[in-house]
Amino acid sequence: MEGDVKSTNEQSLRFQVDKWLAPGPTTSVHVVEFSRTLSGRRRYVCVETAQPAGLRALFFFRHDDGCWRVFPPSVDRPKMSTDCLGL
Repeated sequence: MEGDVKSTNEQSLRFQVDKWLAPGPTTSVHVVEFSRTLSGRRRYVCVETAQPAGLRALFFFRHDDGCWRVFPPSVDRPKMSTDCLGL
């Protein structure tokens, strides 16, 4: 059961923001943009945090499996199979 909780936590946007932007306890984090991608209409957010070295921002993308990641999901493209060719 503990493995399920861990994998669920690692899917969350909060986990990914903590992992990639590493905000401190007194660092503010802001969602500065959220919308859907033009291709695939998948959700994304841009999160910004102020660090002593300056502002840091990253885009996070929601994948079909429910996970948030820093890279966009692959675009669904038509696939050809031998069934389509009548082979």
